[in-house]
Amino acid sequence: MQNCQGNGRPDKEYENWRWKPSQCDLPRFDANKFLELMRGKTLAFVGDSVARNQMESLMCLLWQAKVPVNRGNKQMQRWYFKSTSVMIVRIWSSWLVHQTSEKLDFAQEGIAKLHLDVPHEKFMEFTPGFDVIVISSGHWFAKQSVYVLNNEIVGGQLWWPDSSRPMKVNNIEAFGISVETSLTALATHPNFTGLTIVRSFSPDHYEGGVWNTGGSCTGKVKPLAAGELVENGFTDIMHKKQVIGFERASKKITNKSKLRLMDITEIFSYRHDGHPGPYRSPDPNKITQRGPDGRPPPQDCLHWCMPGPVDTWNELVLEIIRREFEGKQSASS
Repeated sequence: MQNCQGNGRPDKEYENWRWKPSQCDLPRFDANKFLELMRGKTLAFVGDSVARNQMESLMCLLWQAKVPVNRGNKQMQRWYFKSTSVMIVRIWSSWLVHQTSEKLDFAQEGIAKLHLDVPHEKFMEFTPGFDVIVISSGHWFAKQSVYVLNNEIVGGQLWWPDSSRPMKVNNIEAFGISVETSLTALATHPNFTGLTIVRSFSPDHYEGGVWNTGGSCTGKVKPLAAGELVENGFTDIMHKKQVIGFERASKKITNKSKLRLMDITEIFSYRHDGHPGPYRSPDPNKITQRGPDGRPPPQDCLHWCMPGPVDTWNELVLEIIRREFEGKQSASS
């Protein structure tokens, strides 16, 4: 879905732009170095479809050096690199917290109830087996759901049937609570000693609407230049809430695990050229041009082209892992 060249995107320049930090060097991704640093270890991506996008980018980068064996099952995707005994895992968790659909108080059956103070058991049960967790979320908080704290309904998104009741928690606050809940659960898990990397909120670049109301990023072939960045209030507040949740969880660590923030939000706000846009599927009959009425074709301005900007996220992951593991490996070997 994010193979933009394979799906017919005509321009290629977006593949070549690369973020350069001002205070340090970010080395290019070295697949063999990654596999050596992760020897005998498991890395898990936990999150939504943008987490899947990052996992697939990592797999494409590693595949240049070694071909893995598919060991996936119904619960998770798993790829195993035999030469270094490295496992790459992906677990779907759209909200990172416990979710139910049964009727609860005045919320009908069927609609998603998010228990914001309970971490998602789907990834928590496997946590002790992970050495590195790359965790992310956020975009599902725009979808319809009910917010529950302490088994009491406190808010909702695109749902609040009783205007006479005050809503205590909106979707942005719910996101912040969910981040603190999930990260605190990892930071206090008695059997987790790994490294948690929190990938910050991924900016989208829909203009003139959102994904289902004619939003578009067609024709963006270069990153924004310094000074051209348009403030996105939703992205900014989501990022802020996520950072606050991260900081609060950092103060509660009781186990031997480490918590690191990988902040990509502002940097990748410049990359409006890095999304599939209308080249979002291999379908040869997909519409890629505006209609006679000027309406843009359906498009994806949320996920990232591969190859493309998302590969830099994995360069950052490798650098964080290198800083955490490199000295310790040589000291213990």
